[in-house]
Amino acid sequence: MSKRLYRSSHDKQLGGVCGGIAEYLDLDPSLVRLGALLLLLVGGTGFLAYLAAWFIIPSEKRIT
Repeated sequence: MSKRLYRSSHDKQLGGVCGGIAEYLDLDPSLVRLGALLLLLVGGTGFLAYLAAWFIIPSEKRIT
């Protein structure tokens, strides 16, 4: 079964991008959020990357 990248619907602070990336890479979401924050502080590239990912990565649909 192949893994797919989705924005997280249960582990999200803003758009679920970092939570989804953390699930996909099997990392702690706090580490991914810290990395995104560091990118934001270095030239503002993190903000544009986050916005792009928010629109490009599909939302996770959970069946409950």
